[in-house]
Amino acid sequence: MRKLDAGDLKNLCLLKHYRIIRKWACKNNGLNDAELELLIYLDCINHFTKKDFKMGTYSYSWNNRRWNKLLKEGWIIVWRHRNRTTQKYNIYTISFKLKQLISRIYRIMLGDEDIPTSLRRNKIMKGDSYINKVLITSIKNVNKDNKL
Repeated sequence: MRKLDAGDLKNLCLLKHYRIIRKWACKNNGLNDAELELLIYLDCINHFTKKDFKMGTYSYSWNNRRWNKLLKEGWIIVWRHRNRTTQKYNIYTISFKLKQLISRIYRIMLGDEDIPTSLRRNKIMKGDSYINKVLITSIKNVNKDNKL
């Protein structure tokens, strides 16, 4: 198997539309940028503890309620419960819906899939604010660029 280098990633143009794709993912899933990037970080860890979560939050803005929100909304699930004798703490993993979202983000970044443009599948397409109107134009440009 060949190892990727920086030139290979540059040729893929992987990060070209990252900002627009991240905005789409956040607005349609009730997340902010820091939460999405933290969840991508936790996806790379696979199984993690609350301590691992806290280590990942050091580079993001402080939000005391972030852990509870992600757990309550089903982005993070308990993989192994603690039992107070042999397992002193819970071990967590990311949920199926987050795995699907991250996979979809990667497919869009690689150009295998377009960002949805229907009102039913994309809240941004309502165009109810100036930011959303600008994002609509950007989404159309991303989709057009993926077809090339």
